[in-house]
This record gives sequence, C-alpha cells and structure tokens, in this order.
Amino acid sequence: MSGFTLIEVMITVAIIGILAAVALPSYRDYVLRGRLVDAANALSIAKADMERYFQDNRTFVGAGACTSSTVGSFTISCVGTPTATTYSLQAVGSGAANGFTFTINEQGVKASTVSGVAGWSGCTSSWVMKKGSC
Repeated sequence: MSGFTLIEVMITVAIIGILAAVALPSYRDYVLRGRLVDAANALSIAKADMERYFQDNRTFVGAGACTSSTVGSFTISCVGTPTATTYSLQAVGSGAANGFTFTINEQGVKASTVSGVAGWSGCTSSWVMKKGSC
C-alpha cells in the first residue's frame, strides 16, 4: 500500500501557505488598481462634460456634471459649487476603494488623497494608480 507520510503532507501544506502569503497581497493590489481606473475614467469624462458646458454657456454654473453619480466603487461629484470660471470635481471611493479620493479642477490639476490604506500614499500633483507612485 502506498500513500503520503505525514511529513510530506505537512511540507506540501507549508509550501502552499507560503505561496498564498506572497500571492494574496499582490492580488489585492492588482484588484484595487483595477478599481482606481474607474475614478480616473469617470473624472476625465466629467471634466470633458464641464468643458463642453462652458463652451456652450460661458459659465460652469449649472453644469450637469456636478450632479452626484456612482461609477464602480466611486461617487463622482463637485467639490462645493462651481463659479462662472472655476470648478473642482472629486471621486470618493467606497467599499474596496474606501480611503481613496481623487480630484481635478478646471485647470487640469489632479490630486489624490489616500487614508487608511496600508502602503498607499496620496499625491498633490497626480492621481495615484499604484503603490508608491506619485
């Protein structure tokens, strides 16, 4: 009769455990990076909508892109009330993207705020799309 000894089974389980411990954090970051793209795409579309509205009306006041909408794990809205010449859009993460906030204004200045997400940090000059980037 042939089979596995207890030591062979324990070694196999240990190897699987080590591989899982290494792979799981990388997989979580991979999934999170995929969700962050939703914010970047939605803010880019909202910015284009704001610019189109301005070209038609010569003001940002009353632009429809400021109504709150949800895209993936992010809620897209205006920060405050747009003026005739300025606005600021934000994407606030929830669920798996909780702790991430991305902003862009009429001049195209992008910023990221990250809180409570281990290994991730915000950036005042761009949208953070992966760990350690700015």
